[in-house]
Amino acid sequence: MKILIYGAGVIGSLYGALLAEAGNDVSVYARGRRLESLTEDGLRYKYRGRIRTAPVKVLAKTEPEDRFDFIFLTVRENQLHTALEELRTNGSPAIVTMVNSLEPYDRWEAVCGAGRIIPAFPGAGGSIEDGVLDAGLTPYIIQPTTFGEISGEKSARTAQLRRLFRDAHIPCQAVPDMHLWQLCHLAMVVPIADAYYEAADPKNAGRDRALMEKTAGEIKENLKRLREREGKLSPRKMALFTLLPKKLTAAGLGAAFRSSFGDRFMYRHSLKAPDEMRELHRQFYGFAAGKAPEEGR
Repeated sequence: MKILIYGAGVIGSLYGALLAEAGNDVSVYARGRRLESLTEDGLRYKYRGRIRTAPVKVLAKTEPEDRFDFIFLTVRENQLHTALEELRTNGSPAIVTMVNSLEPYDRWEAVCGAGRIIPAFPGAGGSIEDGVLDAGLTPYIIQPTTFGEISGEKSARTAQLRRLFRDAHIPCQAVPDMHLWQLCHLAMVVPIADAYYEAADPKNAGRDRALMEKTAGEIKENLKRLREREGKLSPRKMALFTLLPKKLTAAGLGAAFRSSFGDRFMYRHSLKAPDEMRELHRQFYGFAAGKAPEEGR
């Protein structure tokens, strides 16, 4: 299958490497220093203590006539509209938007063309140090790669996407309402990021019991409000956070913050993308207050 990874940060590099190693024809579009690094050294990544180079093509630009089975858009939220505008003239039928945002999907389709968007979200995290990717996938039980048609209906292309992920050993799930799923996701990750920014010592935020209780309370309240407003939560297991005692949730959060999992999938991203997370804080609590999302930035 012919794949374009548009954005060569942690997420794009990881999915590009995994899909390429599974035998797909993968191209990675990059800019700036990351483009220089990929051009000179290839897409290098850590695997079981060793550094490997993924068999990908590196692109400095895309052409309208370039056609891919799937384009994976793996950029930050504030880069989304620029990327979609650049892809407007490309003839590829499916753009998988692995982006954290509450902006209505119809605005995205207004930019790149109706029927092309498949909203999605990665189940991954890590970092790039000295040009080498050190990242991994989150377990299925915690957060598989999640996607779904805007309409909520099953389709041939989402079935194809599921096969693509499974052949690359990427845990995945299709959901009927990606907007609701992303709302519930933000209800949790926004308070977690806020805790790092509020902590006097972010690396050891999980040792601050008062901060963990505050974070647990915010997650619980966010999910209760969403359930009242939307009528349900997605995935349904999110309801556990509304039922568990705050102190028990706080203890679990503290353990997660202090773990290697927390370091790779929570701490690194929060500390490297504070502008993005603060923008998502503004979007989420604005939505919770009943404010309409602003036009794309």
